[in-house]
Amino acid sequence: MYGEGDVDILIQGGRVVDPGRDVDRRADVWIRNGVIDEITDPRPAPEGRRGLLVIDASEQIVCPGLVDVHTHLRDPGQEEKETIATGALAAVQGGFTSVCCMANTSPPVDNRALVEYILRTANGVGLARVYPLATVTRGMNGRELTEMADLADAGAVAFSDDGKPVMNSAVMRHALEYSRLIDRPIMVHEEDASLTNAAVMNEGPVATRLGLKGWPGIAEEILIARDLLLLEHTGGRLHLAHVTTAGGVDLIRRARERGLRFTAEVTPHHLTMTDEWVAGYRPSGNKGIPYDTDTKVNPPLRTEHDRQALIEAVRDGTIDFISTDHAPHSEVDKLCEYGAAAFGFSGLETALGSLLGLVHEGLLDLSVLIRRLTVNAAHAFNLPAGELRPGAPGDICIFDPGRSWIVDPSKFASKGKNTPLKGQVLRGQVTATICRGRLVYLNKDCRTIVSGAEVPA
Repeated sequence: MYGEGDVDILIQGGRVVDPGRDVDRRADVWIRNGVIDEITDPRPAPEGRRGLLVIDASEQIVCPGLVDVHTHLRDPGQEEKETIATGALAAVQGGFTSVCCMANTSPPVDNRALVEYILRTANGVGLARVYPLATVTRGMNGRELTEMADLADAGAVAFSDDGKPVMNSAVMRHALEYSRLIDRPIMVHEEDASLTNAAVMNEGPVATRLGLKGWPGIAEEILIARDLLLLEHTGGRLHLAHVTTAGGVDLIRRARERGLRFTAEVTPHHLTMTDEWVAGYRPSGNKGIPYDTDTKVNPPLRTEHDRQALIEAVRDGTIDFISTDHAPHSEVDKLCEYGAAAFGFSGLETALGSLLGLVHEGLLDLSVLIRRLTVNAAHAFNLPAGELRPGAPGDICIFDPGRSWIVDPSKFASKGKNTPLKGQVLRGQVTATICRGRLVYLNKDCRTIVSGAEVPA
């Protein structure tokens, strides 16, 4: 890390985009004592100032540090796939300064000691801020609620059984009732498991052509409908994880019209990829490998119709924000036949570059994208992040929206090198990340000029 201690930081001449405060202008951003001190019109940096780190952000975007409320850090128990340290480094290289780690570790995070372990370890790493989720039920068994109040008091910011849906409606009802008392969201993975047994990809013509067991979208929509009804009955706090279907979007839109208050997310891969990727399709024209196990995700990649519906839902606010569902795996988890491969792939380091493709295509406004990656998620999970107002934490992402780069998983900070984007050209790359008022990542391949205090030659 550069510029630790009492060093101030001046981010000079960038396009500052802070949707939470309706700011989009050329400006200088000053960080003093670890927090944002002021945003001023561009002016020359003071010469000879000791203890000042100056970052030339000309032709770059300066925005709040990105916020990801759905990432898998695998620690404790699966450190061969990821650790809190490697995941936090991957986060800052992707521009994320706040991440919420999922509770499906080994053992799962269903007690105070594990919540405290995650917080203690993350604080020792000192990169991205890491906020733990705890499980809804003990052992993620779907039957008995955890001590949610005690876990919230320990530092859990939300509750989720992640890839294991809470199939028992009574248990889900009680979880939502408790969410009102502790003011924490219940994050739900919506999947009627009776309809997805042995399924590995989206149900449809592509699955039929490839001879793979299909996963129907209705399996997701059934539980979305149930949980929205339970929400209407309980008035609890509900968050719908990784929505993937046009039918799910329609259910969400109609629930909002009825006045229900909840949040919903979508992933970068469901916004930018379809089930055709499993067959080897790539938009660049470069033919991919059919049955590439890196395209196996849970929930699966859907159709182009679904993808367009999700993009529209992000654009109009039906979907509140974007989360990566970063799911790193070891090589052995993916080097096998498609049906036996693990679900998920690494997404922290490619998320922004992948999503900026939607901006370049004219499908999303840049300010809308940044809002969906920052302030909306922070507000939903009550995190101190997402805005560049004076007094806010000094958490900032700086990126070059026009810089093209080739995805090379061997350069990932994450232990998980599994991504279907390998070899693809993305346009838009993080150049620097500041967290807690410290420069925690500087992309040496970019032309960002950094000068002043404690910067290596």
